[in-house]
Amino acid sequence: MTARGRRHFIKPLVFALAAIALSGTLSGCISPSADDSGRYTTPIGDAPVIANETPYSDALRCMTAYTSQHPLRVAVGQIADYTGKTESDNGGRKLTQGAALMAMSALAKAGVPLVERFDTSVAELELKYANNKLIGDSPRTADGPQDYRKIFAGSIPGSDYYLVGGITELNFNIRSMGANADAGEAATNGLKGTAGGSMYVMNVGLDLRLVDTNTLEVVKVISEQKQIIGRQISVGAFDFLGHTFFDASVGESALEPIQLAVRSVIERAVLEMMSNLYRMPQSACETQSDPLANPNERAQQNSTPITTAQNAINQENTNDPSNQNPYRYYGSDDPAAEPRLRRGLDN
Repeated sequence: MTARGRRHFIKPLVFALAAIALSGTLSGCISPSADDSGRYTTPIGDAPVIANETPYSDALRCMTAYTSQHPLRVAVGQIADYTGKTESDNGGRKLTQGAALMAMSALAKAGVPLVERFDTSVAELELKYANNKLIGDSPRTADGPQDYRKIFAGSIPGSDYYLVGGITELNFNIRSMGANADAGEAATNGLKGTAGGSMYVMNVGLDLRLVDTNTLEVVKVISEQKQIIGRQISVGAFDFLGHTFFDASVGESALEPIQLAVRSVIERAVLEMMSNLYRMPQSACETQSDPLANPNERAQQNSTPITTAQNAINQENTNDPSNQNPYRYYGSDDPAAEPRLRRGLDN
């Protein structure tokens, strides 16, 4: 058999063997009939379930030493997504719709007593049944149902403050940069290569307010944002090997989780609000050091003097740019701290 004949004979044989091997591999991954465990295939991945943490979670848990001494009940209302950004394929919103749940988790980490005001549908239904004498708390016996549940005035504890607000910013591609390079031999069939990379930055912003439940007075307003970074890297090569050629490329892309960034902003805002509300010393729980901040920015921000306590209050109330200092908190030694934030503690 000539060399050309062998080549034409071997090629179909190689493709047939490859097809058989591929079908055997697929049949090992997926079976048309369920196995003894009731599954067609075994799911990939073995990552364990872990706690959903941010760089501010430890500081929030440290606050329990203060929140347990002066329990103030806090409720969480609507914290909606006001950005209006949706996926291009109409697959849904780009940002989480569970910001209120994230705020509840942050308050729980800080040990703040919570009262439910976000979803009271079950409680309202039970109250309706109890009002019609349909619910009993005693076990059912052979003689029939026991006494019904009584409704007493004042049985539901009220809140001292409630937290509301929304996600108000989602800005894509605040800044981006990239670089690409191509190189290779001058010959037509010489080795060629390419490499490139790019980085881009976006951000999310949040506006929250803390409201006194009794007077509906807004006692604290916070507006904060966090930048999110993404990157892409790729490398490729092209070359001829005799009568054949190959073209290979590898790449990697990564984006900081957007929803985790939202959680970080919420936890940072809750940390600042509760630090003011409970009059925590500035040195407590390292709340004066933001784990995500640049040390040079911190030194510059801390160098800005606050001449009087009244000036500090005015800056806090009007959301002055000095509030961008993530390490600045009022302590118990502040001679003129906001009385509205201390009503629950002093009374």
